[in-house]
Amino acid sequence: MSSWFKRKEKGIQTATEQKKDTPKGLWYKSPTGKIVEADELAKNFYVSPEDDYHVRIGSKEYFEILFDDNKFKEIDSKLTSKDPLKFEDTKKYADRLKAAQAKTGLNDAVRTGIGKSFGKDVVVCCMDFAFIGGSMGSVVGEKIARGIDYAIKKKLPFVMISKSGGARMMEAALSLMQLAKTSAKLAQLAEAGLPYISLCTDPTTGGTTASYAMLGDINISEPGALIGFAGPRVVKEATGKELPEGFQTAEFVMEHGFLDFIVHRKNLKKKINLYIDLIQNNPVRKEELKSA
Repeated sequence: MSSWFKRKEKGIQTATEQKKDTPKGLWYKSPTGKIVEADELAKNFYVSPEDDYHVRIGSKEYFEILFDDNKFKEIDSKLTSKDPLKFEDTKKYADRLKAAQAKTGLNDAVRTGIGKSFGKDVVVCCMDFAFIGGSMGSVVGEKIARGIDYAIKKKLPFVMISKSGGARMMEAALSLMQLAKTSAKLAQLAEAGLPYISLCTDPTTGGTTASYAMLGDINISEPGALIGFAGPRVVKEATGKELPEGFQTAEFVMEHGFLDFIVHRKNLKKKINLYIDLIQNNPVRKEELKSA
């Protein structure tokens, strides 16, 4: 081999075990190739300042954004999924659950927090895509139902943040029952005259879209989020038609009447509370008006 390809100078040949990698999470690269520091990203509501790309985040970050001083009480945190069907594909469902719990530190794909947002109590259910693709199984349905029950009991507004690939196939018909269950609970919330704000984030698909995600008094989304029932490939095959540009983006969905507003993440807290005040015919809180 030519000496061109060998570094002979002392100190350049570093043993592999001595090489230091850049710590994970220090930098973030957006899909358009923009690179941003992780700290900078967090300060900017996890939105890339270069191209306004809304990075996918979970319940931890949404609670941080919505609750005053990030103070909230979590309910039903110990609920975990069982495997009544003894389901197995490339892996046993029971093992898949254990792996997801270990990897994410979550017990399932949704968390419920109760706390003050601009000084008023609100119930927020937020899905986590990191847990088996935010799939909706029996625990997700039950936690949402209990969150709604809590809102009814305490006469509080209810906010749902969806981020899901749809119903959890490993629970088969049991997961599909959650569509009817959560929809029935939302009907009870409406009967009680309490506001329901539904926030669709990237992605909101499948059984989630076919139930609670589209049943809000006001349905909102973040810019650029994917919102649909079946994926574009399936829709194309089923209809035999070319799909229009921007199909299933939040902007396309709003243009066709399925969403009320698209809200930038930095304005989420202000806008959600503004809608709650307007629905309840309450005086609008000053904090919302500052930059709403």
